[in-house]
Amino acid sequence: MDQPVIRVEKPWGYELHWAKTPQYVGKVIHINKGHALSLQYHTMKDETIFVWAGKILFEIDVNGSLVSREMTPGQSVHVTPPTIHRMTAIEDSDVMEVSTNHLDDVVRLEDRYGRKT
Repeated sequence: MDQPVIRVEKPWGYELHWAKTPQYVGKVIHINKGHALSLQYHTMKDETIFVWAGKILFEIDVNGSLVSREMTPGQSVHVTPPTIHRMTAIEDSDVMEVSTNHLDDVVRLEDRYGRKT
């Protein structure tokens, strides 16, 4: 059965939710050039991201230090709870995310747009 694709506007771009089941969620995350998602972590949500188009700076906590790396199309990363992470678009970018269905599980540590947890 077809599921509707749901567009969710964000201050940094938008998300397209293309799959949602009790076990997982599939999204396309479009990040406008120069914009960033929150520096955040999840208590339950387990996610894998795949860069489809563009170029992002991906920051992730490794042993207590925030490590940055550029990611380009074809690269992916698995983020387990409670790993701190953030994506910033170097170019307009589309990232595929597949995760557990804990959509409201976001703890924001920093946010350019004034959003709280």
